[in-house]
Amino acid sequence: MKQSHGLTRPWPVAIMLGGMIGSFWLLAIAMRQMPLGTAYMVWTGIGAVGSFVLGLVLFSEPVSAARLVAAGLIVAGIVTMKLAS
Repeated sequence: MKQSHGLTRPWPVAIMLGGMIGSFWLLAIAMRQMPLGTAYMVWTGIGAVGSFVLGLVLFSEPVSAARLVAAGLIVAGIVTMKLAS
């Protein structure tokens, strides 16, 4: 989304839409085998942590211990939720 500059650049918008469609498709597949709450939590967690990592790698966003701990807590929550279901 960031590279689309307000949805004005067609290729970044097309890639973004493709990613969104793929993401929803993968969520639908995941919900076949796990409870809705678990599937949704994993889906949103992957999106949140994935966006965080891409921001660090592609956009040189600042890294701090607090941000790394927060991302780690999200991952720990996802793992715990998956193990509990």
